[in-house]
Amino acid sequence: SKTQTEKAFLQGFAAQLGNIGKIVTGIVSAVLFSMLLVIANTMAQSIRERVSELAVLKALGFSRRGIGSMVLAESLLVTCLGGLLGLALGALFAHGLGAKLPFLQDFHTPSSSLALGLLLMLALGLLAGLLPAVQAMRLQVATALRRA
Repeated sequence: SKTQTEKAFLQGFAAQLGNIGKIVTGIVSAVLFSMLLVIANTMAQSIRERVSELAVLKALGFSRRGIGSMVLAESLLVTCLGGLLGLALGALFAHGLGAKLPFLQDFHTPSSSLALGLLLMLALGLLAGLLPAVQAMRLQVATALRRA
């Protein structure tokens, strides 16, 4: 029989699975890309549905920059609300998992990961809202009101 500590057993088991860091990075990258697509699609659809409202705002005197800022702010709001909810649920899950399984007592979400999550939320929100904001800024009032 082979005697080893639980920690050594878990390390050996993890080594059999391969490079876990690369696997996790690949999964996170795929999730971030799909989130970008979902957020961008949501924002584009939102702008398409509100063309007449944006045209009215422009007719009332709102500047191109003001319209673009509102679209970007909406994109950031949607992204950050979802991201903050995800971060909170992840931190609660990590805390609960550490409380239930004795060998994962030190399992927690480091503050550097939370900061990276916030940074990624801002980047995704800005990236996803950029094209819809430019489209809203280029909107011609007469053309938009005629279509509506």
